[in-house]
Amino acid sequence: MIPPEVIETARLRLCSAWESDAEEVFAAYAQDRDATRYLAWRPTGKIEDTRQHLRLTVRQRSDGTALQWVIRRKEDGRLMGTIGGRVDGHKVELGYVLAKAFWNSGYMTEAVRAVVEWALREADIFRVWAVCDVDNPASARVMEKAGMKREGLLRRWSIHPTIGPEPRDCYCYAITK
Repeated sequence: MIPPEVIETARLRLCSAWESDAEEVFAAYAQDRDATRYLAWRPTGKIEDTRQHLRLTVRQRSDGTALQWVIRRKEDGRLMGTIGGRVDGHKVELGYVLAKAFWNSGYMTEAVRAVVEWALREADIFRVWAVCDVDNPASARVMEKAGMKREGLLRRWSIHPTIGPEPRDCYCYAITK
């Protein structure tokens, strides 16, 4: 599977993430504990960590195991967040983060919907899924608005180090062909 370099929606351009995006990613959300609260990593305050993550993303995209786009607003090109996924056979697991300045405007729903639609058009992809912490209703709402259905509760599924060291319960959402 070769992901598109760009996915466009009415208001957004999802562009392949590159190491050169590091400064904008770092400034937009990578150091915001609220924006990263439910992610699997904790902000470190080091731009080099952002660069390293983006280098890894580029390698994984080239070997077909991961997808990642930066989310830019069409009207001004401003970097708003990222969306991506891990490819596992016939499945894609989504993950996303949006800078606080853009919350509650429907941007992430628009981005998730676009990636889901693209992935399900791929011949070998039959399932797109994601999880969200039970205390993250905004993320659950994004997935529901994008057409994903809640499949269940995963007990002690994911560690969110900004919250604490123990695995937390998560809801599982998916959409299939």
